[in-house]
Amino acid sequence: MAKHKLQRFAENETFGNLFQRSHYDCANVPFPLRGRWREDYFHNDNPIVLELGCGKGEYTLAMARRMPDRNYVGVDRKGARLWRGCKDAIEEQLGNVAFLRITIDRIGYYFAPGEVDEIWVTFPDPQLKHERRRLVSPRFVGYYRQVMKESGGVLNLKTDSRELYEYVLEVAPEQNWPVLSKVDDVYAEPCDPLLKEVQTFYEKMWLAEGKRISYVRIGI
Repeated sequence: MAKHKLQRFAENETFGNLFQRSHYDCANVPFPLRGRWREDYFHNDNPIVLELGCGKGEYTLAMARRMPDRNYVGVDRKGARLWRGCKDAIEEQLGNVAFLRITIDRIGYYFAPGEVDEIWVTFPDPQLKHERRRLVSPRFVGYYRQVMKESGGVLNLKTDSRELYEYVLEVAPEQNWPVLSKVDDVYAEPCDPLLKEVQTFYEKMWLAEGKRISYVRIGI
């Protein structure tokens, strides 16, 4: 397993669609694509959508295939996971996809204010004992607001955790986050086909166990 990971890490170094924190001193020197993702990487003016904690990039890639008029960046801190998404994007010649290997709390170093239009968080660890670690907590939404466009920016959560889903619905009015859409049970209610057609590795596992999948979309 260790050898397998080392091989993937070595191949990651060759991918032109992967940017890793170890290659940049962003605290002192600006990340070269910050504020210039559209001009210098995607070469278009299309909206930028992030998937945070993207894992192997299943959702990032699926959305990029379905919506070529939008740009997608998958963000995760695990290089072995990102390898799969990077490789698939290259093999499929998906020019509207990139990946970042960083921790999410550093996102402001890699995107300029107003540069991001939308964020997806799919099946995150609900961190039931540590609210501040939840990727949909006010703390993390504060990081997202550093890079989100000033008006109309949205955050999408898809989760198998009933507690996390209800947490967002409870916190949203306290934080003045408008709830734009919510689906209590994705596979039992009418909803955007994307929510059913795109399934991550973990989602398939949760469905096999009979867990309910929920979705909420908020303005931030």
